[in-house]
Amino acid sequence: MGPLLALTSAICYGIVDFAGGILSRRAPFAAVTFLGQLGGLALACAAALLVPADSVRLSDLLWGALSGLGSGTAMRYLNRGLSRGAMSVVVPLSAVTGVALSVLCGVLALGDRPGSLAWTGIAVTVPALWLVAGAEARGHGAAGPPAHGGGAAGLQPPARADGAVGDGLVASAGVAVQYVALGLAAPSAGLWPVAAGRVAAVALLLPHVVRHGPPRLPRRLTVQALLVGAGAALGLILYLLAAQRQLLAVAVVLASLYPAIPVILGLALLHERVTSRQTAGLLGAAAATVLLTLG
Repeated sequence: MGPLLALTSAICYGIVDFAGGILSRRAPFAAVTFLGQLGGLALACAAALLVPADSVRLSDLLWGALSGLGSGTAMRYLNRGLSRGAMSVVVPLSAVTGVALSVLCGVLALGDRPGSLAWTGIAVTVPALWLVAGAEARGHGAAGPPAHGGGAAGLQPPARADGAVGDGLVASAGVAVQYVALGLAAPSAGLWPVAAGRVAAVALLLPHVVRHGPPRLPRRLTVQALLVGAGAALGLILYLLAAQRQLLAVAVVLASLYPAIPVILGLALLHERVTSRQTAGLLGAAAATVLLTLG
């Protein structure tokens, strides 16, 4: 059940990634990002009220809040790197390094001991993610991350290498904090850690809103941004349930396979061409899925 939940989380994240990337072409990414967090907060609170929680300790809420700060930080630096046009650096670096840091934390700090098949799957995942995310980033960005830019499709600014590696590394650290901290919340807390994380993420983004004013989007785009954020919160909920049922390292890696989904959706819905690098990455992701599930 754990692997299935983690894979469903990846699918959910991938769909959100795809939809958010398209939406961010039609509206400023800052507005889409903040409204998305509000949508995620609403869904997380509703789900937490519906799912029984035996006991919610302060420590569980703090782990959830730390997870939210991690995701907010990852989003901020990923957006900054993407605004510099450095997609081919920031996207694969944040995806791959985030997975590696999360696995190391699980093994070194939490005592996870993956089996040989699982270790093989983890080893395959790293280059597979790099090929999928790196190749996707070099394309025209149709299925890019949910918060990249607000310009017209295909009008990316010239890539600037300065600071891009740093942005990617900070974003990857945020990804690792998001996954590891949420996985440390006790199962007895139900889904309240996810809700606490959304509160923290909203609080992290609030100063920008105070400085620049509330986002003003057409009603249709506002609803879409709220739904994208709700989908991201659903992905976190599924990941939390997966992490409660298996090794954290395995749950993180399976949930992190989401970059493959926008590539598949771009092929099916936008009639994009898949590069040989993406094909190799997708095959690697499929092999990693089988190995991690069996391991």
